[in-house]
Amino acid sequence: MAIGNAAQPDLGRRCRFELPAGVEAVPRARRMTRDRLRDWAVCDETRDMAALVVSELVTNAVVHTASRLIVCELRDDHSADLLRIAVIDEGCGPDRLTPHPARDGDEDHGRGLLLVQAICRSWGAQEAGLGLEVWADLPRTAVCEVG
Repeated sequence: MAIGNAAQPDLGRRCRFELPAGVEAVPRARRMTRDRLRDWAVCDETRDMAALVVSELVTNAVVHTASRLIVCELRDDHSADLLRIAVIDEGCGPDRLTPHPARDGDEDHGRGLLLVQAICRSWGAQEAGLGLEVWADLPRTAVCEVG
């Protein structure tokens, strides 16, 4: 039986990759994100912002969980002009995942979620099995307008 040419909703492009949860996960996730977004013809500025967001979210998953594996997901949703980034860990540590103001101007860490909050349209976290999924939405083209 032939299936008709019924219109399918545009679900956009998706990519999912898994990484061992260690210090090497952060640069690998950043590189894989940049490479995939380059393949999808996402502009340089959005690729850079996405790589920064991925770095922060993967770093949090590595530092604040007991995960052995971290999953990164990218979704390019043209209809909403959004790039969704999600990082899923295997289990939360005792720290709650909320942005904290920097405690000391000389500290090298503790500002990751404040940065994500500042550059993303929205972000949040939800339970994912025993772990946590932290997601962030970047405007796909807002910073890439051609003049």
